[in-house]
Amino acid sequence: MISRPLMNRLLAFRKEREWEQFHTLRTLSTSIALEAAELAEFTQWARDDEIEEISRERRAEIALEIADIAILLSYLAHDLGVELEQAVSNKLELNAQRYPVSKAKGTAKKYDRLE
Repeated sequence: MISRPLMNRLLAFRKEREWEQFHTLRTLSTSIALEAAELAEFTQWARDDEIEEISRERRAEIALEIADIAILLSYLAHDLGVELEQAVSNKLELNAQRYPVSKAKGTAKKYDRLE
């Protein structure tokens, strides 16, 4: 998660540019989806055996896209008053219930398809 000092820097960056007015649930969530799509473009048409090489060779570019997603997500969580660490912890607990090791180990099936 983003540290408090870094979050303060992000908020100051945004405030100096008066960008808060453009940040809503809709605009930030849309921007997150678009940045995630940019991340997916690195491997969109790659074969499975090319993924590792792409990850190595384009790591710096990939890191920038990950950073864009993290920044936008941090703004969204801040603006909605969502404590990201608590939200992730809560979701992990829910996923532990949905995906018990005895049923989910070694499979990519969604929880409602586990038997």
